[in-house]
Parts: sequence; structure tokens; C-alpha cells
Amino acid sequence: VANEGGKHWTVNEVRALIRVWSDKNIQQQLEGTVRNKRIFEQVAARLQKFGIDRDWKQCRTKYKNLKHEYKSVKSAQDSGSTSKSMKFFNELDAILGHSTMEQASKSDN
Repeated sequence: VANEGGKHWTVNEVRALIRVWSDKNIQQQLEGTVRNKRIFEQVAARLQKFGIDRDWKQCRTKYKNLKHEYKSVKSAQDSGSTSKSMKFFNELDAILGHSTMEQASKSDN
């Protein structure tokens, strides 16, 4: 896990980041690109409105770390292990779980 510029993220900061990230517009932009500095600049600007002072690099690093942790917990669960868990799993599952869910529901129709 990379260092997020020294200062640990509070629960409220992570919640706010997840709230911004759950925006469909942001998700679509993130899915469609690798060079995402501009998107994370938008994310940081939105966090600023909540009074959260993070730069785009900190937002991107936290996003990557959360995503990585989510995926490792998810794959542990898929293999039947319940020992792995994380704080924001349900919130992230609502965002990240949808990409596999959407494909599944499309093939059902």
C-alpha cells in the first residue's frame, strides 16, 4: 500500500471520496481511461467543497488502494474465505460490484 502523502485519511474523508467516486459520471470517466489525472483533479475539487483538503495524487492513491483492497477481499470471499474483510466493503461493492453485476443482468435479459 503506497504512502498517501503522510496524513492518514479519516473515515469521513474516505466516505466523501467514495461518495464522489460513486457518481456515475466519474465512474464512466475512470472506466474509460488510464491517464486519469484530470478526473482526480475533479474529485479533489469536489472533496474541497466538503472541506477536505486532498490533492489529486492523494485521491488517486487512496482510490487505487481501496480498489485493490476491495478486489482482494472479494476474491477471498469468492473462494469461500470469510476471514478477509475491510471497512468500506459494502460501499465499494455498490460501486465496483456493479460492473460484474451489470454484465450478468445483461446476459439474463
